Amino acid sequence: MENLDLSRNLLNGSIPPSMSEMRNLSFLDLSSNHLSGEIPSNWQGLEQLSIADLSNNTLSGGLPSYMCSLPSLNWLRLSSNNLSGELYISLQNCSRSLYGLDLGENKFFGTIPITRGLTSLPYLILRANNLTGNIPEQLCRLPYLQILDLAYNNLSGPIPTCLGNLKGIKYMDIYLESRLRLMWKMIEFSRRVEIVVKGGRNEYTKTISLLRIIYLSGNSLMGEIPEEITNLSALNVLSLSQNQLTGKIPESSGSLNQLEALDLSSNHLSVPIPPSMSFMTFLGHLNLSHNNLSGQIPSGNQLNTWNDPSIYAGNPYLCGPPLTTNCSSTKDKNEEVEDEDGSEKFWFYISVALGFIVGFWGVCGALMIKKSWRHAYFRSVDDMKDKLFVIITIYVARLERKVDAKRLKWSSSALRYKTNL
Repeated sequence: MENLDLSRNLLNGSIPPSMSEMRNLSFLDLSSNHLSGEIPSNWQGLEQLSIADLSNNTLSGGLPSYMCSLPSLNWLRLSSNNLSGELYISLQNCSRSLYGLDLGENKFFGTIPITRGLTSLPYLILRANNLTGNIPEQLCRLPYLQILDLAYNNLSGPIPTCLGNLKGIKYMDIYLESRLRLMWKMIEFSRRVEIVVKGGRNEYTKTISLLRIIYLSGNSLMGEIPEEITNLSALNVLSLSQNQLTGKIPESSGSLNQLEALDLSSNHLSVPIPPSMSFMTFLGHLNLSHNNLSGQIPSGNQLNTWNDPSIYAGNPYLCGPPLTTNCSSTKDKNEEVEDEDGSEKFWFYISVALGFIVGFWGVCGALMIKKSWRHAYFRSVDDMKDKLFVIITIYVARLERKVDAKRLKWSSSALRYKTNL
């Protein structure tokens, strides 16, 4: 047998270890069943296996080390199970022929590993695990990466600026697409990948090779959205929601003219929305809610077609359609805030000036009015001056004596030297 598809049934129990005896098996799909237990560790016999899909079951335990190192393995999908273990150990022996790796919605932990076997990956999906640490810059060196889904982990730190150099998302790679299409044609019914975008879960089939996605939502990422990310002109989906991002939306966002979905909600982004966003003519899903954005919502092209105010909800200083807030009233509020800030500064300067006047004249005024205090003050100043003069004179005299003594010593030494000669 070469192809075995038992997906979307009601199968239960464990995966039989005897499956490793199917020497010619090329395609295995056991997804969307009720299979449980651990994945058998004896995969050595399945050297022809190209695609393995065990997703949407209740499998537990770790990922067998030999499974990822099968020489012909192109696609490995184990998402939506109860698998666990340190991710680096699980993936350190992966084959370089691997095109797609989906381990999302499991319980893997540790940092994001970039091993030698993952350098040719177009699809990397690790969403909803327990991964920690920063997003490694080694990801930027994956030349074919098209789908990067690291959402809903415990990742921290900034978004690497080098993500703007991902060639697989920056350009349409015709050679890579032809390779992927050839792989899918080998087994027609295997062409599907599940991605959560546009507010829902979507399954893609024939258009997989056209997808370019970066999904980093639900982490603890900080800092600003790098301007370099707008270099990814072929990007279809960008989701950075539910992080701790600050600063502004990149001014050149309009250059992402292939973007179909953009979610920046639930961050701490501020300042006005850049007008260049009106150039995103393919945009079908937008969410900028629950930030600190201000000013008038830009208009034009696609932005004029949305009448849903929830897109901009939770930004109290945004105004204009589709919100009911009038920009003139928002301007008045901003002016009130500025007036309050101005009045606070005014009273601060007044208090500083009063403190200086009271302190200065409290001392000088008393000396001018009270003659005995004035005499006592200047007498103490004279005494301090005399004491300081005496101290300096004594110090200089001691220093001169030391210099004279050293000079005399050197002269006597020179005289003895001449006498000896």
